[in-house]
Amino acid sequence: MSSFERFFVRESINLRITPKRDSSLRRLESETLMIIEIAQLRDFAKRYTAAWCSRDAASVATFFAPNGSLSVNGALAAGRGAITEVAQGFMTAFPDMELLIDDVRIEGDRATYHWTFIGTNKGPGGTGHRVRFSGFEKWKIGEDGLIAESQGQFDSADYQRQLERGVEESR
Repeated sequence: MSSFERFFVRESINLRITPKRDSSLRRLESETLMIIEIAQLRDFAKRYTAAWCSRDAASVATFFAPNGSLSVNGALAAGRGAITEVAQGFMTAFPDMELLIDDVRIEGDRATYHWTFIGTNKGPGGTGHRVRFSGFEKWKIGEDGLIAESQGQFDSADYQRQLERGVEESR
């Protein structure tokens, strides 16, 4: 069992079935725990999204382990201080930014969080153009229930087109 599963199972309602019980009951237990894990993961993702929308960059970093990392299209930020700087960069460049949850799911020992970013590039040196782009983060959740590692991706060419021309013209 991965650390991700151990955390969410440990925090969930525990329906222990003894090995002597029917296999259909063990399958039911597994399905029930998975539903609870997904519910907890969705709650975590909602709170993470709210942190991004709060315009408080340090609150985003609290979802990461103290030595956690965030990689955005390969650019690595390690530790809460660096993660706060990355979040602040987006918040400054897009003062009206909104982050929307598109989907969140468990994939093996990782969680995948799909999102859509919307905002107007009105920060210092901004283009004034509105952007709307989607991406995802693959999370490795640590024993403490925080993100130990996040590998984020989005279409940077589409993002650049939108910065130059705006969302309506690039689609």
